[in-house]
Amino acid sequence: MALESRVTQEEIKKEPEKPIDREKTCPLLLRVFTTNSGRHHRIDEFSRGNVPSSELQIYTWMDATLKELTSLVKEVYPEARKKGTHFHFAIVYPDPRGKMYKLKDIGSTVSGRKGADDSMTLQSQRFQIGDYLDIAITPPNRAPPLSARMRPF
Repeated sequence: MALESRVTQEEIKKEPEKPIDREKTCPLLLRVFTTNSGRHHRIDEFSRGNVPSSELQIYTWMDATLKELTSLVKEVYPEARKKGTHFHFAIVYPDPRGKMYKLKDIGSTVSGRKGADDSMTLQSQRFQIGDYLDIAITPPNRAPPLSARMRPF
């Protein structure tokens, strides 16, 4: 008889994150894939050992926030620096039951604005070393309307 763990999202969020000493902890290699279309890469682009061509490699820690990652991406892509540019983050991870990958939306940020997801960390979203990060970048002139989670203050 198999036992299943039934952990709710509230319980996951209540677990305190262990602070990471960036002076003593070795960073991880985060493989980031970006699009400028406002949509994430198709999941089949990650199949059979292939990855999209728009790879950006970032050395960071598990306590990196989405706002911190947004700043690093803006350093590489000047067109993403415009105020009002939307960054939608998703973790791409291997499906444990098959040979495919799955995509999990984890949050979004807006350049030049504070938002609810700014302080969200990779660790809090159950990112594991070896997963990929997919960022859909939407220019300000094509950005969707602000949701309740993104308040312009």
